[in-house]
Amino acid sequence: MLGLHESSVVGMATGWAIGRGEPALAILHTTAGLGNAVGALATARVNRAPLVVLVGQQDRRHLANEPFLAGKLRGLAGDYPVWVDEPVRPQDVPGAVARACHEAITASGPALVIVPMDDWSAQADPEGARAAPRRVARARTASPQAVAELAELLAGATSPALVVGAGADDRETWNALVALAERLVCPVWQESFSARAGFPQDHPLFAGHLPADRPRLRQTLAPHDVVLAVGAPVFRQYPYHPGPFVEPGTRVAMVSQDAAEVHRSTADIAVLAPPASVCADLARIVPAREGTPPARPQPPVPAPPAPGEPLRAAHVFAAMAERLARDAIVIEESPSSRPELLQRLLAREPLGSLSPAMGGLGFALPAGTGLRMALPERPVVAVVGDGSSLYAIHALWSAAHYGAGALFVILANGGYSIMDRLAEQHGGAVPWPGFAVDIAGLARAFGCPARNVRGHDELLQVFDEVLPELGGRTEPLLLEVAVAPDETFAP
Repeated sequence: MLGLHESSVVGMATGWAIGRGEPALAILHTTAGLGNAVGALATARVNRAPLVVLVGQQDRRHLANEPFLAGKLRGLAGDYPVWVDEPVRPQDVPGAVARACHEAITASGPALVIVPMDDWSAQADPEGARAAPRRVARARTASPQAVAELAELLAGATSPALVVGAGADDRETWNALVALAERLVCPVWQESFSARAGFPQDHPLFAGHLPADRPRLRQTLAPHDVVLAVGAPVFRQYPYHPGPFVEPGTRVAMVSQDAAEVHRSTADIAVLAPPASVCADLARIVPAREGTPPARPQPPVPAPPAPGEPLRAAHVFAAMAERLARDAIVIEESPSSRPELLQRLLAREPLGSLSPAMGGLGFALPAGTGLRMALPERPVVAVVGDGSSLYAIHALWSAAHYGAGALFVILANGGYSIMDRLAEQHGGAVPWPGFAVDIAGLARAFGCPARNVRGHDELLQVFDEVLPELGGRTEPLLLEVAVAPDETFAP
């Protein structure tokens, strides 16, 4: 699959790898190519996407003289690759690529192999020893002792709670978490700024998304004496505020397959193991509790805008929520309206929600393209701010060229609204101008069909036409929807 920019190539590969649950291969040019892709590689790492990335290098035979296009590549992507290799001999390249695949799966991130251009024409060494096993068998269960320790903690709790994250987003883990939550009759919170949903968000025990600052986090978790985080960090925050994550007396445990996530946590007990296995065991052995799930208030459907009033993001999300198929995948990259989106567009199936966990822009257009290629049977909708879309607008060419029938909904508020809100929170007037860019026109220039939506009646008409048939689309569609900027931002 050809991309017109390296960030789109890595973004498409990331979406494909997440959708398929297996590594994707991305091929990049030397210094400029890898440099252009660094932000997308960082997103792939934090989004737990296994990638094998081949990076080109100048001809090995004159690298010592630093010819044109020779690159100092090993450290260019920083610490975001899970593994980097520069094979010493051309004959070591096959083993390096095989090992990169294993490393990408184990560490859930991009593994880089830097290959000089002349290596591909060198003779292989069929008698040489392989540098990687043919297959890696990975443990699927935790130690009984670790499970027993967690079970004892939960059994002694008077008011337990669960926190879930991207590491719990698969069918097996969802089933185990539902069984555990129902046995405990406890609320289930989604981690803040999570890349993926770790629990069915239409379940009566789903409590919502944790706030992204410590004072509100402490307040939210204060009623609970035991909190178990599953596939989620302890805890992910955004603005800094002093103080602990939880109130004194609240004990925190976690289960994750991500070793780095476990090692940097402040948990009292941390178990490095597959979450599905641990939660299934806990659901069998933890004593059942009595209780009634608390009612969670639902946001009211916003009234249509009065004549002369603009659309708001809430109108778009409410209309979309009424019409989207249960198995739809919603990709979020509209930072200023993210809290509103999370309230209204609930993930009801695994992989129902996806966002760039790194926070870097330029993810949704290529990732939506890659996801639709990987899962052509599922509807894919990417909700993107107009500013965000400009970081990877060239991905629309690939979507159009390869018939990736995703829907791209661009919320056009005429600026980087998230920056405006953050500046206001710090008491300053914004020094930058707004902008008006014809996003739909850009889409058409890249060969992607596009429509402009200017009012509420037109929005409903377009959604009624497009959303019921979204799963069967064989070409992408971009909708540029004019909305007023969100007036607040409290993630």
